[in-house]
Amino acid sequence: MDISVVVPFYNEEESLTELNDWIYKVMESNHFSFEIIYIDDGSNDGSWNIVKGLSVNYASVKALRFRRNYGKSAALNEGFAIANGKVVITMDSDLQDSPDEIPGLYNMLIENDLDIVSGWKRKRYDSTLAKNIPSKIFNWTSRKLFKSNLHDMNCGLKAYKNEVVKNIEVYGEMHRYIPIIAKAAGFSKIDEKVVVHQKRKYGVTKFGLDRFVKGYLDLISINFVSRFSQRPMHFFGSMGSVLFLFGFLTASYLAYAKFFMDGYRMTERPLFYFGLLTMILGVMLFLTGFLAEMISRTSGNKSKYQIKERINIKEES
Repeated sequence: MDISVVVPFYNEEESLTELNDWIYKVMESNHFSFEIIYIDDGSNDGSWNIVKGLSVNYASVKALRFRRNYGKSAALNEGFAIANGKVVITMDSDLQDSPDEIPGLYNMLIENDLDIVSGWKRKRYDSTLAKNIPSKIFNWTSRKLFKSNLHDMNCGLKAYKNEVVKNIEVYGEMHRYIPIIAKAAGFSKIDEKVVVHQKRKYGVTKFGLDRFVKGYLDLISINFVSRFSQRPMHFFGSMGSVLFLFGFLTASYLAYAKFFMDGYRMTERPLFYFGLLTMILGVMLFLTGFLAEMISRTSGNKSKYQIKERINIKEES
């Protein structure tokens, strides 16, 4: 199979039929063998019924439905697990991502032997204050922090080699950082392609203002995970060692003063309590690093999501 198109959605009943027809038109005109995988992230409108109707009329439609809303990352993670195409294309369901971009993304990935091609919405049709400006700040920060050349890290329209999506796990709100996660896993051949961004045709965005807070918290988290997930002792142990050494030197000086300086009252000096505190913190951080190292070596950290229904997907998938 050439392509798996993974489409997570939440309450998008107005757009799903039009999106599906558009994808089919593009795929058939380019003679791709393909599947479309819809992941219903706990919708409470008629979206799932629409998808069930599409599965009757279109053999290439597969779908699964979460029992509740887990978020886009969970939906993508489950879609990646069942994707069979040698190239996996992700796109949003609100018609702001154009299926006409699929052949270009596919060809760029295959012809240049890349691991990931990320879309770049150079011209956006979103609210300037609510989305455009925060997006520019977010992407600038990501480029500087991760030394990435991507201009639009959070673009939902991306192409991946199948082996990439099979070797990464996306959880929490980490869908924004899939290229960073993939790079940390050894898939470093990443490029971007300018893609068309459409105006939203139906409904309203499902992401609120809290996404900015979550985005930057995740930025800190993914920076730590990408650097220290396999060696947490290097982070906690080094900090703990420095703090303990500082506290030990402070305590040594105070002990010397106690015995060799007449009238010196060690416990009346604030420095005594500061040195004691840094020694305790140093030991705690060192032990935290040790425990984190043990957990990272033994934990099979696979999230499980409660799936309510499946369409054209084997249960063992």
